[in-house]
Amino acid sequence: MASPSGHRRAATVRLPQAAALLLALMLSCCCCRGGARSASSSSAAASSSPKVPAVIVFGDSTVDTGNNNGIGTILKSDFAPYGRDMAGGPKPTGRFCNGRLPPDFISEALGLPPLVPAYLDPAYGIQDFAQGVCFASAGTGLDNKTAGVLSVIPLWKEVEYFKEYQRRLRRYAGRARAKRIVSDALYVVSIGTNDFLENYFLFVTGRFAEFTVEEFEDFLVAQAEWFLAEIHRLGARRITFAGLSPIGCLPLERTLNTLRGGCIEEYNQVARDYNEKLLAMLSRLMASHPGLKVAYINVYQNMFDLITNPSTLGLENVEEGCCATGKVEMSYLCNDKSPMTCEDAGKYFFWDSFHPTEKVNKFFAKKTLDLCYEQLL
Repeated sequence: MASPSGHRRAATVRLPQAAALLLALMLSCCCCRGGARSASSSSAAASSSPKVPAVIVFGDSTVDTGNNNGIGTILKSDFAPYGRDMAGGPKPTGRFCNGRLPPDFISEALGLPPLVPAYLDPAYGIQDFAQGVCFASAGTGLDNKTAGVLSVIPLWKEVEYFKEYQRRLRRYAGRARAKRIVSDALYVVSIGTNDFLENYFLFVTGRFAEFTVEEFEDFLVAQAEWFLAEIHRLGARRITFAGLSPIGCLPLERTLNTLRGGCIEEYNQVARDYNEKLLAMLSRLMASHPGLKVAYINVYQNMFDLITNPSTLGLENVEEGCCATGKVEMSYLCNDKSPMTCEDAGKYFFWDSFHPTEKVNKFFAKKTLDLCYEQLL
């Protein structure tokens, strides 16, 4: 699959201690416990056809609704206490959260099902995917090498699944209706954090030796441009694309920054620089692709506002995750044997050391929807 690539000089931003700790974290898994899977009906659909016929999702763990359950990776969350606050009772679905993710809330608000199904979940079929489908994979990135770190689905493969989905959709709904679903759908894309924290700054792929951090930002923006142009060619018209959050303020990064304390400002600066380049690219891309609308989701500002003013959402802890100690745990280190897991995740920004709680995801979803109504719908 052709996509931009390049080779440049050595990186300038390095934190070796991050590599050691995160590598130890991800390789600590020793066994896999199966999580419950069940299909979700479309009971929440509006009585009339929604303005948006489907929500279609690409990206990483911030939007992966369970695709990693069925692939050979240690990066999973289909076990307790993940999903403990799902409506109807605890249900680990493979979402890296105590409950639902932003695409789920967006889907429900549009009169579609309250859960966007994962494409690789055998509990769902094309009749479900006609109203929403998720191709995202936790641990992936814009850079193909990022997906290789933990053996997850690379972005180019998500695009291949999208092509397969369209073939199945045409057989199910007919060519004309399938084309309308694809063109009128709302596309949700959230990706990029892993390219820095799991790839570039972890020193396992060699990218730090090929690119300076500024050049790696340019490389990732080029990858994002290729991806958006490709799904537009395949029929996507209305897309939300999330920028990077203050990645230096994630609980794990705060833990690694114990000597200085607080967020890792170098990482936050990288996020701001990348976001600026991403915005410029989106403007160019829309100018050169008539009919394409891309709404940039300012995750950085949304997250920073909550971290600095947590009381606006009734949050009490924005530095640690609810699960276990909240400092380093995610995936298998966040398990139902952890005695320190908080009782009320609604008081926390983060569920584990990387991912927001359901309450924060709902907040992000509303921000995204508000922007969609302004720019896309």
